[in-house]
Amino acid sequence: MKGDFTFTSESVTEGHPDKICDQISDAVLDVYLTMDPNARVACECMIKDRDIILGGEVTSSIDVSGSTLISIVKDTIRKIGYGDEGKGLDWGNCNITNMMGRQSPDIAMGVDAKEQGAGDQGMMFGYANDDTRELMPMPIMLAHALTRRLSEARKEGVLRYLRPDGKSQVVVRYKDHRPISVEHVTIAAQHNDISLEEVREGIIEEVIRKSIPEYLLEGKNLREISCVNGTGKFVIGGPKGIVG
Repeated sequence: MKGDFTFTSESVTEGHPDKICDQISDAVLDVYLTMDPNARVACECMIKDRDIILGGEVTSSIDVSGSTLISIVKDTIRKIGYGDEGKGLDWGNCNITNMMGRQSPDIAMGVDAKEQGAGDQGMMFGYANDDTRELMPMPIMLAHALTRRLSEARKEGVLRYLRPDGKSQVVVRYKDHRPISVEHVTIAAQHNDISLEEVREGIIEEVIRKSIPEYLLEGKNLREISCVNGTGKFVIGGPKGIVG
């Protein structure tokens, strides 16, 4: 790749349906590993409207009850901020189907044998660089910073009209393989039924401006390079809007 280019990355908030499912699966895994560090847990989650399906296979020395798993799911949703069906989900009024079970003994024996293994095949790649102190590329770290700030502004009451769902996208320009500027920022943020202008102004000032370092915006008009809820209002969100 030549040294001068643009690179785009995106991130989603904790209230995005896909991320809700990630956090539920992670919470189930955490409970098992806390009590059994050698547990093997494959936990999948699907969510749409008020219906949540939890499914997977476990090999562990402990048995987590179905009622405990349901409590984990509800507590995760509560912490995210979904306590009102008007926002897309209510943790206290959702239907949870628990389909967690024991790992197949045919698969387990392949994992138990240390010289063998069992699992899916895949090809992945990744790399570290010195764009950021986290040793991650600048675009993805900026995208994460934006969605993190969206959640902070909502939970701290800075932007009281925000709801949990949202996502960000950032385009960063590189010169000689170094990030030199942000070319464009896109934000989609779920909100109460208020004017789009109020939403856009608040997000530009309290989210974008406070998430991106000034040197990356030098000489740019933030309102010209930002697109906030570009398709219009975003009131219906969470799992009521799309499946996760």
